[in-house]
Amino acid sequence: MTEPRRRAMQTQVRVGVLSDTHGLLRPEAIRALQGVDHILHAGDVGDRGILDALRAIAPLSAVRGNIDERGPCSHLPAVEAIHLNGHGIYMLHDRQSLDLDPAAAGFAVVVSGHSHQPGAEWRQGTLYFNPGSAGPRRFSLPISLGLLTLYAGRIEPELIRLA
Repeated sequence: MTEPRRRAMQTQVRVGVLSDTHGLLRPEAIRALQGVDHILHAGDVGDRGILDALRAIAPLSAVRGNIDERGPCSHLPAVEAIHLNGHGIYMLHDRQSLDLDPAAAGFAVVVSGHSHQPGAEWRQGTLYFNPGSAGPRRFSLPISLGLLTLYAGRIEPELIRLA
């Protein structure tokens, strides 16, 4: 392997992204998150034990969802802005409540949940990423989570079906 390639591989950051666990952290989700450098949970956690289990895997950033307004996860912030490997990431539970222009604010990624529908969409240079629901099945929607690989100059999103 060439030295530039080795350096490029060392500068990548793998981020596990999940949402809408609703009190259920599936063993498949835990397996899929092994080896990530950071975990983002986009709300509707439902159980503080989920946060502890995720922190045992990697550093965690989490926001509260509508089911977390009261109860064990009500302490979580409604929104979170973090920077990983030079990329600004804005997290909130419901994308419909987004009240800023992410590109103008310097965010490369907006992470949300709520809809239980996984998706990755680029708009005006910003990635809108919803990992879907990693918790109980809702209607006929898939059970899923996401991975973001953050390189110095680019972002690679991946959606993973769990069941």
